[in-house]
Amino acid sequence: SPAAIAITEQPVSVSVPVGYSFSLRCRAEGRTSLQYQWFCQHQSVCRQIPGATKQDLPITAQQTQLYTCRINDLYRNAVFSDWVKVEVHQCVARGLPPRLWQGEPVIVLNPTEQRVEVGKPLQLQCAAMGVPAPTYQWYRNGNLLEQQKKKKLWITHAKASDSGTYLCCASNSHGEHWTNAVDVHIGETLPPPEHLQLCLLVFSLATGKIALLVGNNHYQHHPNLIAPVTDVFELSLLLEQLGFQVVSLLD
Repeated sequence: SPAAIAITEQPVSVSVPVGYSFSLRCRAEGRTSLQYQWFCQHQSVCRQIPGATKQDLPITAQQTQLYTCRINDLYRNAVFSDWVKVEVHQCVARGLPPRLWQGEPVIVLNPTEQRVEVGKPLQLQCAAMGVPAPTYQWYRNGNLLEQQKKKKLWITHAKASDSGTYLCCASNSHGEHWTNAVDVHIGETLPPPEHLQLCLLVFSLATGKIALLVGNNHYQHHPNLIAPVTDVFELSLLLEQLGFQVVSLLD
């Protein structure tokens, strides 16, 4: 029966720098002697790890993978441990010598400031290393966000009330570490200045005729001209008589 084997210590997920060496541990009790076999899964391929038949599985972190341990007794009963994730960070925070690291959370990715339109998705990201793997909790303006307990904070349709200062706490049994605080602005998008000018121009055209006159008097490689000022003035008068609204600019 499955109850013939009881797992007394489950392996735990970790989040570590590339090249870091550690062991996954699994412990079980049964009525007979027990046999252990570790498996790993990368992407969707699961395979038995050759020679991994001890309670402890030594690993030198190379890529993010999932692991589980199968335990058999001599009566052909078998149980599997929890699947655990070994998350591997290819870029390690500078100034972190792994030999001095005891597994406490270390932030390796901070969230960045965001400007989002009302109704559009808001996403903030952070990441931390830790042994065991840290848990995450997001805050806005110092208030705990009940639903936001992952590395990625995701709000499908941002509201104006989602504006504020956000940060995340990564914690494990060794302690906690906070990300930088970042400002998030949620609001209606303001059209760019060119867009506004075009709107004004279209509005003017819809209500009447408009003329834009530009007279250039100063040339880099040419003596100053006298004509442009008088030309613009005379043209303005002429166009106004023809019913144009005139905008005159010099230089």
